[in-house]
Amino acid sequence: MRKPIFLDHHSTTPVEPAVFNAMQPWFVESYGNPHSSDHAWGWQAEAAIEEARAKVADLIGARPADVIFTSGATESNNLALFGAAEGLPANRRHVIVTATAHPCIAGVADRLEMREFEVTRLYPRADGLYALEKLADALRPETGLVSIEAAHHEIGTIQPISEIAAVLSSRGIIFHTDAAQAAGKIPLDVADIDLMSLSAHKLYGPKGIGALYVRWRPGFTVTPMFVGGGQQRGLRPGTIPTPLAVGFGEACEIAGQRMAQDGYQLAGLRDRLLSGLRAGLPDLVVNGGLESRLAHNLNVRLPGIVASDLLYELRETIAISAGSACASARIEPSPSLLALGLTEAEALSSIRIGLGRQNTQADVDIAISAIIAAYDKLIAATRVA
Repeated sequence: MRKPIFLDHHSTTPVEPAVFNAMQPWFVESYGNPHSSDHAWGWQAEAAIEEARAKVADLIGARPADVIFTSGATESNNLALFGAAEGLPANRRHVIVTATAHPCIAGVADRLEMREFEVTRLYPRADGLYALEKLADALRPETGLVSIEAAHHEIGTIQPISEIAAVLSSRGIIFHTDAAQAAGKIPLDVADIDLMSLSAHKLYGPKGIGALYVRWRPGFTVTPMFVGGGQQRGLRPGTIPTPLAVGFGEACEIAGQRMAQDGYQLAGLRDRLLSGLRAGLPDLVVNGGLESRLAHNLNVRLPGIVASDLLYELRETIAISAGSACASARIEPSPSLLALGLTEAEALSSIRIGLGRQNTQADVDIAISAIIAAYDKLIAATRVA
């Protein structure tokens, strides 16, 4: 049976062939421990990791020494928020996160409240953007840490990170951004950003590795979550997996080279998809604004149906989702969509489509026909019932 066309590139991306090729020798030929400092096998692996670190840093305008490898964005987000919050003085224990944050950030916020931090959840405008004036109004003298995603994992909204960073930097507030969905898709610069989380498998790299950028400076500390051999400044001890780091670095280098090309191609496919769906489904509504949005993202709601029923009908044709892969085991309305002001019924009727490099116009046309046919079938069934 032919596999469904993959249109869920927010959840993950296929490893780019050049990335896979770059990783292979480090599994079976040059397998030394990069922290073995007494022989050539370790030196070779260490050199490969430092080259990869430099490539990751280059993608976001950072110094290589400020990039800490982790197991992925979830660990990076946990390390950033728990680690930075731990070092806040007693009079700066107010934390701001977004109401649309990824579950791994929302969960940290809940835990911080249990530890007697005060947490404010910032709500977006209907287009998904966070107004600078609303953020400014939420700030207090005791605010010590703010986390705002660079681009959203469901509706693709791109936040004005540089402007937000400038507001917070002028007040001495630590700023963290989850850039897992943004890295490799849009230009990023860590100027005035204290902490940035990244993930390799969101930009055509391997699963199991990510990074945390830390803007080290006097008086700013991030408390480690683990103890061990003191690797990576002691912030993230443990043996760095050389093949995964090499793959991450290669994926970042390719993403930097292809960013403009990918954006142009994917925006064209996304516009073709939206136009075709609107022609066949006049009641379709786009969630979030279309202006400041990742080129490969489309999130829409289809009144009168439940998204999970639609996905079941489409299971043999196309692979799309109803939201974050990390939350897909729960049939509940997306907190992010509810934060935009959608009702529970509207949120439950929403689907997320994420296009990727390998997708074609033919894929898009198949998706248009399949979604319209599945929707019409579900609507017809409700009328009969």
